[in-house]
Amino acid sequence: MTRRVVITGIGVRAPGGTGTKEFWDLLTAGRTATRRIDFFDPGPFRSQVAGQVAFDARAEGLSPREIRRMDRATQFAIACTREAVTDSGLETGAGDPQRIGVSLGSAVASATSLESEYLVMSDAGREWLVDPAHLSPYMFDYLSPGVMPAEVAWEVGAEGPVTMVSDGCTSGLDAVGHAVQLIREGSADVMIAGATDTPISPIVVACFDAIKATTTRNDDPEHASRPFDGSRNGFVLAEGAAMFVLEEYEAARARGARIYAEVTGYATRCNAYHMTGLKKDGREMAEAIRTALDESRLDGTAIDYINAHGSGTKQNDRHETAAFKRSLGEHAYRVPVSSIKSMVGHSLGAIGSIEIAACALAIEYGVIPPTANLHEPDPECDLDYVPVTAREQRVDTVLTVGSGFGGFQSAMVLRRPEGARA
Repeated sequence: MTRRVVITGIGVRAPGGTGTKEFWDLLTAGRTATRRIDFFDPGPFRSQVAGQVAFDARAEGLSPREIRRMDRATQFAIACTREAVTDSGLETGAGDPQRIGVSLGSAVASATSLESEYLVMSDAGREWLVDPAHLSPYMFDYLSPGVMPAEVAWEVGAEGPVTMVSDGCTSGLDAVGHAVQLIREGSADVMIAGATDTPISPIVVACFDAIKATTTRNDDPEHASRPFDGSRNGFVLAEGAAMFVLEEYEAARARGARIYAEVTGYATRCNAYHMTGLKKDGREMAEAIRTALDESRLDGTAIDYINAHGSGTKQNDRHETAAFKRSLGEHAYRVPVSSIKSMVGHSLGAIGSIEIAACALAIEYGVIPPTANLHEPDPECDLDYVPVTAREQRVDTVLTVGSGFGGFQSAMVLRRPEGARA
């Protein structure tokens, strides 16, 4: 018999807040946290806005040694892990450490530290031959993405399966999906899972400038992220992280854990078509949705809310609108859909996990986050995108989707467990 998997702890670090509560308060208020970049001078860049996190590593309890050793993205993951474990009430040191695992997702891993170290060694790019005498003793930690989940494993004493998942903007969904599969098959009883990314650095901003994927609405950063709006012109880069405690359902219930949601279905597909291009028919995303629904033993009419990828690029928003129609049929016109990227921006690999957190909280509190800045819908995006204002509504079943460079398309279904309070 396949084991059931539930979320019992959540930790979030996202633009506009320093924890899960502030994150949820921002979403339900429909506030935006996108601003002009102040980590460096953005003047030379095409896109100068981002979703930055007000993160104080010392206030988060990280020691000076940890701060020096860890990249900013790793620091985010540790802070979120601590919050999620505390939230779950789980005593990670009380059980068998070999039954606890970690699955962490990230698109660009320690890019922030790698760039800063290059600038030091090359004297801000002035020296073609870099001087290794100035190399950080922690350069290996920045170079090897596997160090990031290892840090999380050390934090919780996990000696079971520890994995790094990096497949672009679906990493946050896929890392949690992988963790769910490990618990289902019996390879672990508890998984610390989620994703982190801190890509607001000159090199990453320049990369997205080059392909013209990010917005040029620099004069109005608070309203620059406009998924499904006819005036949208690209996504807003962001940073952030979300981590979860996932447990086998019967064990979680036996210890009296608070259960936010059950992960009942997950699937991922690749279009094998183009690194950044998307076909208008949405076939690959629709197939991932259908497979996740089949795994959940549900049909499309069971979905109460869709958390869209909703990046704010014209091709993405049209692609997934078509995918919803293709997979859900007429029900696509009746189910509310929204994109929280309108408020917190697009944190690349981390956003899938941040959106899972929003979905679990929507089930817990009966509130659907809005799509901020949606005033003039694109006629080709003709579904109910919950414009501007959050909506109070009982939510039992949520579909969340992700789309990533490389042609990756992922979908996950979360449900209120039977008997859980509304």
